[in-house]
Amino acid sequence: MSIPSLQALSSEALALLRRHNLLRQAVTAEIIAETVQYIALSKEQTEHLWQNYLQQNKLDHPEQLRKHLKQLSLLEEDLHWHLELSLRIQKHSNEHFQHKAEARFLARKEQLDTVVYSLIRLKDFSLAREIYLRIAGGEENFGDLAAAHSQGLEAKTKGIVGPVPLRQAHPALSERLRTSLPGEALEPFQIEGWWVVARLERYEPAQFDAKTAQSMAMELFQESIQEKVVCKLAEL
Repeated sequence: MSIPSLQALSSEALALLRRHNLLRQAVTAEIIAETVQYIALSKEQTEHLWQNYLQQNKLDHPEQLRKHLKQLSLLEEDLHWHLELSLRIQKHSNEHFQHKAEARFLARKEQLDTVVYSLIRLKDFSLAREIYLRIAGGEENFGDLAAAHSQGLEAKTKGIVGPVPLRQAHPALSERLRTSLPGEALEPFQIEGWWVVARLERYEPAQFDAKTAQSMAMELFQESIQEKVVCKLAEL
């Protein structure tokens, strides 16, 4: 399948893409296509993808497929390309970036670790302090207090948040969670106008397994694509 090029577009067409904020998206798609177009897929792989798509969309007859393609404004070869693209990207990422995956993982490990924690957010410091003392003294259950008093969405889950990547938490909270022990209530501290009482429930260090290796290789692939996108945009 030949890959159309943005270079073939007129200046007016490029201006239209810019006007509608679609130029970066188009450049990204083109560079990805150029990068993975020669990745070989087996006949079995492509047929499996195609048959799965036909079954999922209940396209049992050629006429149904024709109408479907018309609705999508695609040619059949375009649809094949889109169905195969994810697998092509995955194979390219493995071939070109798998050897760098572990180093990437080690550099990002703290960001990939996940946590489960309990949280109570309040506007009133005195109440936050009182609740902390009740929890620390074992007088009342954290979950019950969160449900009764927390003014954030966590009240609906009895204060439980997660498991979520540690990096998703506010930096002030994530640093405290990183250095605290499970089951240890943290004294009230302030985050963006809230008084926060928190407790680490479980810390789950990220593991470098096959799934993580694939994810790291994909990240490296996306970074390489974005570097090329920046250069390409500068030329247009």
